[in-house]
Amino acid sequence: MANFYTDNDDIKFLFDHLDLAELARVQEDGFGNADGADYAPKNEADAIDNYRRVLTIIGQIAAEQIAPRSEHVDIEGNTLNDDGTVTLGKHVRENLNVLAQADMMGFTLPRKYQGLNCPATIYTMATEIVSRADTSLMNLFGLQGIAETINAFATEEVKAKYLPRFARGEVSGAMVLTEPDAGSDLQAVQLRGWQDEDGNWRLTGVKRFITNGCGDILLVLARTEPGTTDGRGLSMLLAERCPRIRVRHLEEKLGIHGSPTCELVFDDAPAILIGERQLGLIRYVFSLMNGARLGIAGQSLGVAEAAYRLARSYAHSRKQFGVSIERLPAVADLVTEMKIHIEAARALTYETARICDLENNNLRVMEFNPPKDPAEAKKRKEMSRSLKRLNGMLTPMSKYYASEMCVKVASDGIQVLGGSGYIKDYPAERFLRDARITTIYEGTSQLQVVAAVRGVCSGAFERKVDEYELAEYADAELIALKAKLGEAKALMQKGIAVAKEKGAEYMDLYGRKLVDSAIAVLVGHLFLGQAAKNARKKAVAKRFIDTRLSDIRRDIELICSGDTTAMSQYDVIAGPVPSTR
Repeated sequence: MANFYTDNDDIKFLFDHLDLAELARVQEDGFGNADGADYAPKNEADAIDNYRRVLTIIGQIAAEQIAPRSEHVDIEGNTLNDDGTVTLGKHVRENLNVLAQADMMGFTLPRKYQGLNCPATIYTMATEIVSRADTSLMNLFGLQGIAETINAFATEEVKAKYLPRFARGEVSGAMVLTEPDAGSDLQAVQLRGWQDEDGNWRLTGVKRFITNGCGDILLVLARTEPGTTDGRGLSMLLAERCPRIRVRHLEEKLGIHGSPTCELVFDDAPAILIGERQLGLIRYVFSLMNGARLGIAGQSLGVAEAAYRLARSYAHSRKQFGVSIERLPAVADLVTEMKIHIEAARALTYETARICDLENNNLRVMEFNPPKDPAEAKKRKEMSRSLKRLNGMLTPMSKYYASEMCVKVASDGIQVLGGSGYIKDYPAERFLRDARITTIYEGTSQLQVVAAVRGVCSGAFERKVDEYELAEYADAELIALKAKLGEAKALMQKGIAVAKEKGAEYMDLYGRKLVDSAIAVLVGHLFLGQAAKNARKKAVAKRFIDTRLSDIRRDIELICSGDTTAMSQYDVIAGPVPSTR
């Protein structure tokens, strides 16, 4: 039977390569508390076997049911009804039903709420697998982060009411953040949250570009403090679908047609406060966005994998000049780069997911089972600060790198197919249309770079590389490659020093080059660790490190040049604002 997990050797390799036992121990509270569930694992091996079986089920559903419907989903779309509700397309509903029947809609929720209690690392793998089958479906499957936020911050009463419904697949959710005049700048949110004479919360206003805004459970960022104009006046509220919440418009989009993107109108809609007032943006949205960005990285991997497989298969079977076109040097170079970039993004994304799990599990221990030993408590607090700083860099890095990668791979996939890739006889054009949004939503690539470069320049990057450099290799080729990464790190340190000296604007101007270089060094070390366990990965590591090192030399040279032409000569080079008529 077809299976999108078992047919992917790299995902299976990383499943075995990553230290899932470490994650399982904390995820399962030392295997001493099963929340009354008879399906809880008994030990580390049992937990890892459960994870593998879950991915196998997801892989089979993706290959045998979701993927065959993907073309119909793209054509069919969704329907806005006269009463302000939305009817999902027939094939989208079928996909969600089969996932719910397989108990896959409460992926990361605790078992006490009928969830699977899987770590984010396994969920990220599942997200990639589903996205390979249908990129748009991930925007519904991947919104389980709504339930995670409710679990993290809501009262026990609210959790007991809503979370089992999420786990059973009875309801779907949406992050309701963006407004017509508040896109990337969420501090500008104006939708009003207010209390009526009985003290009940209400929501009034408009939200735009809301993925699955027609969902049943909406987490809404609202201004609850009159007279405020910044993030300190914002709170998070939960609103359940009702006649006072209407979808006014469904966006007509380039791609991801199975995912409804809505403009919502709240007409004094009833709501429930989640967590504390004034922490909506400062704490809860940041938590939501970290999970969402990791989800988009997984989605990007999925569509890139689909695009690569189509291109590789076509290049193998298509003959020109008497040979398969994959044997032509220009095509071979293109296909090789596609494959290496996918594996690089996967290595970075899965490592980020693993570190997110370490941070979240450490926070859970500190909150629900705090150490009695002062030294252990101090150690966990220090670990919490360190992991938070590291994730503050790695999460935007992963979203940025994976999304930019998938657009490039999908575009190159069309190039490999030539004219056949440009027509709808093949899904290559759909892969590119679906991929294009990944660099935009949940924070554009430019915003991810701005977030990541702060970590690169504030020490998080160097501390992580120092940790990787502790690894020792017996293979002479790996030792030589490690030395090249040492050269790259020294170049990075030089570039970072110049950027910091010249100030924040200069750092942002060259942020992309700094972040690209940092990613190359980090992924290079991840590849070395993989190469020590897998002979094929040695070739991947060598190609990646050799090609990226030349890029780093070029970029650091430009950073150190002090050139600010893009800003100082902007009006000269860009010229007058052109007419758009």
